[in-house]
Amino acid sequence: MKSTTKQTTTSSLAQPGKQRSYNEVIEFLDNNWSTNANDTSLSCIKQLDQAFENPSQKLKTILVAGTNGKSLTIHFTVKLLRQEGLSVGAFYAPHILTYNERFSLNDEAISNKTFTELANEVINTAQSMRLTPNSFDILTIMALLFFKQSNVDVALIEVSEGGKLNAANICNSKIAAITRVTPDDAASMDAAIQEVLGIVKKGTIVISGDQSKLNLQTMLDITEEKGGIWAMPIRKLAPLQYPYEQLHGRCAALAERIAQTFVNEVLKLESTVVSSSLLSKPKGTRGRPTLEAKRQAELNPQRTLEQFWKEQHSDLSARFQLLDKEKPSILLDNAQNLDAFENLLLGIRLLHYQRPLKGLTIVLGCNNDTMDVSEFLKQLRYFFKKTSGQVIVCPVENVPGHKGGASWDVEKITNDIKSMKIKARSSSNFKEAFEAACKSVDERHGLVVVAGSPSVVTEYWRYKGMKKL
Repeated sequence: MKSTTKQTTTSSLAQPGKQRSYNEVIEFLDNNWSTNANDTSLSCIKQLDQAFENPSQKLKTILVAGTNGKSLTIHFTVKLLRQEGLSVGAFYAPHILTYNERFSLNDEAISNKTFTELANEVINTAQSMRLTPNSFDILTIMALLFFKQSNVDVALIEVSEGGKLNAANICNSKIAAITRVTPDDAASMDAAIQEVLGIVKKGTIVISGDQSKLNLQTMLDITEEKGGIWAMPIRKLAPLQYPYEQLHGRCAALAERIAQTFVNEVLKLESTVVSSSLLSKPKGTRGRPTLEAKRQAELNPQRTLEQFWKEQHSDLSARFQLLDKEKPSILLDNAQNLDAFENLLLGIRLLHYQRPLKGLTIVLGCNNDTMDVSEFLKQLRYFFKKTSGQVIVCPVENVPGHKGGASWDVEKITNDIKSMKIKARSSSNFKEAFEAACKSVDERHGLVVVAGSPSVVTEYWRYKGMKKL
């Protein structure tokens, strides 16, 4: 097992070609998200993977897919596996301010130097092979190289969209975790499940946190058809602190199952007794424990998973991030679909129960062109029937690498919200909306919520003058 977080460089692999600066790499990635969009066979990334001696096949990988909660599930899984002394890589999507956020080694983001060297290596290799990978292909290969060179014990990779056609699907994953599948269009449920389960291969252990019996049966059927191994779905919530148990407890419970399965089924650590392990299964002993065993247990009580969860909270930026030291308090959430919005509104209610809010304003910036707006408006109407507050709608500028299309029509959505008898107003930009929101609530006990897309959260951090998280 490895525990070092030292980041290796790629000088030994360097290819001739233009050596771009960090900013030039960012510009290149920003401009190539739509490149080679019709590569439905993953041919380009497979050729790149082969050029680097197939890191996708040499790493132990876990893929995490689904509609919501993927990043949090990976985040909690990393924390658990680190408790076991393992070296863990994580590849997240999307980023909020910098591409570096996507690459994590033992919970630390990649350095600019290593990021730049890896990017030059991959881009120059692709150009020498006359390949035209898109930015996600490049980032995926960079992540696999980074984790391989860092000798991680396992790499967790977020399948940001779909499954079968996602670049991460070149990996021969040991475990596939499905958070839950909730497309905005309920009629497309079966197709969505089929697409997500595209990451399952023969021998892949499949664990799901979905709660729909119908969805789970469909997943089971597809898993068996593909020769995967179906594991018991998640039924419980991990005992996080209030209000996070209700909000993130299922992601944490899924993370616990992923980590336990990896340790006990993939690494086979049950054959070795690890005294401080939270996850491995020690060999059983016959009969009553000896007096010495009892004495040692009293002197050195073993830490439990329940204790572990009570100490945990999510420190991933923008995934329901409460900034309670700000005046007023700020809640950031990158919710951009119906299921995520429902969870966000639940979170606001739970915070209100914990500490009554003196003023609530939601700064809403959306660009999800596939979401059922009428259903979204119903969610808002139900929420504001029981909680007083207002909505300020602002346009949002899409950030390269973020899912979404053109910003919603601000005036139209504002009028639609008003038609639900909800207090609402429009704003010409985020700065204007946010400053108006802060003035509308109590400085000490009010809450301003910034939500609607990852891009509007990016605008918040830029407004605050932040260059990296």
